[in-house]
Amino acid sequence: MKVAIIGASGFVGTALLKEAVSRGYDITAIVRHPEKITVKDSKLTVKKGDAMDAQNIAELVKGHDAVISTYNAGWDNPNIYNDFLAGAQAIQEGTKAAGVKRFLFVGGGGSLEVAPGVQLVDTPKFPAEYKAGALAARDYLNILKKEKDLDWTFLSPAILMHQGIKDGRTGKYRLGTDQPVFDEKGESRISAEDLCVALLDELEKGQFIKKRFTVAY
Repeated sequence: MKVAIIGASGFVGTALLKEAVSRGYDITAIVRHPEKITVKDSKLTVKKGDAMDAQNIAELVKGHDAVISTYNAGWDNPNIYNDFLAGAQAIQEGTKAAGVKRFLFVGGGGSLEVAPGVQLVDTPKFPAEYKAGALAARDYLNILKKEKDLDWTFLSPAILMHQGIKDGRTGKYRLGTDQPVFDEKGESRISAEDLCVALLDELEKGQFIKKRFTVAY
C-alpha cells in the first residue's frame, strides 16, 4: 500500500510513521521540516510540503492509495483555531484534487459526547489551553461530514493520550464511535503508539468509512 502521511514529524505523526514502516508500506512523509524525520527505510520518501497549500498537497499525494493527516497547527499557536481549519481543509481539497479516494484524519477527542448532547470540550473542566484547538477539530469534523467524494474517516483519540511513558505499543485497544471508551477505572486513555495501530488497522479494514471513531484501552 502506498500511503502519504502529512505531519509525520509531530507527536502522533512520529508514532504513525514507525507503525507504517513496520507494516511494510510505501510511505511518503510530508513535513514542513524534512530534517526532523530520523526514521530510515528503503520504502520511505520524505518530502517538504505546506499543509496550507492545497495545490502543493495535491502534487505531493498524487498516485497514493491513501492520505493520512496528523496535521496540528501547534498548541502554542495563538491563531490555532483558524490555522487548524485552514490547514485541514487545504489537505482535504488537495487529496481530492489528486484523485486519492481514501482520506484518514486524526482530530481531537473534545467533540466526544460525555453525556447526551454534551461534548467534552463544552464541560467546565476542559483545559483552557486546549480549547481553541479542540473547537477547531470539532468544527472540522462537521465540515468533513458533508464530504461526498472522499472515503474519509475521522479518528478521535481517547481523552488521555501519552507516548511511550507507560503503555507504549501493546497492539490492544477497544473501539467506540461518538462517546469516549472508558476502562474499569473510569479512565479513557491510549498511547500514541496504539492510537496508530488502530488507525492503520482502520486503513486496512475500512470499518468506519465516512464516519468518526475513537479508541481507548
